[in-house]
Amino acid sequence: MSSIDKIKDEILKASSVSSDELEAYRVRFISKKSIIGELFSQMKDVAPADKKAYGQSINELKSLAQNKFQELIKSLEGSGPSIDPAPFDLTLPSAKGTLGSLHPITITRNRIIEIFEKIGFNVSDGPEIEDDWHNFTALNFPPNHPAREMQDTFFLEKDPDIALRTHTSSVQIRVMENKEPPIRTLCPGRVFRNEAISARAHCIFHQVEGFYVNENVSFVDLKQTLFHFAKEMFGKDTKVRFRPSYFPFTEPSAEIDISCNICKGKGCNICKYTGWVEIAGAGMIDPNVFDNCNIDSEKYTGFAFGMGIERIAMLIWEINDLRLFTENDIRFLDQFKSY
Repeated sequence: MSSIDKIKDEILKASSVSSDELEAYRVRFISKKSIIGELFSQMKDVAPADKKAYGQSINELKSLAQNKFQELIKSLEGSGPSIDPAPFDLTLPSAKGTLGSLHPITITRNRIIEIFEKIGFNVSDGPEIEDDWHNFTALNFPPNHPAREMQDTFFLEKDPDIALRTHTSSVQIRVMENKEPPIRTLCPGRVFRNEAISARAHCIFHQVEGFYVNENVSFVDLKQTLFHFAKEMFGKDTKVRFRPSYFPFTEPSAEIDISCNICKGKGCNICKYTGWVEIAGAGMIDPNVFDNCNIDSEKYTGFAFGMGIERIAMLIWEINDLRLFTENDIRFLDQFKSY
């Protein structure tokens, strides 16, 4: 009991003028290994007749130590310099928030999807890292096709059968493998090709492919679909022309040009001074592609088309350098806040 009285007197005389002294008090009197905690552990050695009085004394001592600790905290908090905060000036103007904007590629992508959704197309997606089957073989690329070589495709070093997709046509294969005709879908996404970066080309760009598979689908359906898109996207006065071309996965194939709305047909670096700009490649889906996807090529026909979203955006906003889309120049991006 004499030890309890000494500790009580020590608690009453305790003071703290710093956080270190306050922590020292806590460790000595409050923590689990404090001297008061040691008194509780000595309860087993007290005679049974004295345990009640001893226990009450320790509990009172513990309460005293805790109350003193709270007093020391308050006194330490109040010991700092008092600062009179300046009154808030209600006449000050509010801080102006900076509004962001959608990227022009996103705006263009959304507009393309909107146009095709109105004529029955839905949207499908697929992985950017593709295997050889979906990116090449199923699309009727022969084993020695130039697009398989390193100058066009980013292959993974550890697995030559895995590459960054070179077109969103790979999504076409995945959709046809898992869905029965009729199919009418749009496949937008990012693609990768090992090309030199210039005002007209980039190694990373965005593409959208669309295809329609059903009975009795003809080249006329393809032409009317793309005529409708060109008029909706670029205006009623836009001229459209089809040029014969070749793609491994379509036969017959064509490239689609529209009149250049940057130079109005007079000639510029975007249209290579011809007055025409290529916007898409298209054609009737090759029967071999249907066979690779287990679709009856005797019963079904279909068309497919693909276009670069950057190229469409350049024509809409009369942008003459493809690199602006990836440079993140705030002066360029700020121009699209109204969209």
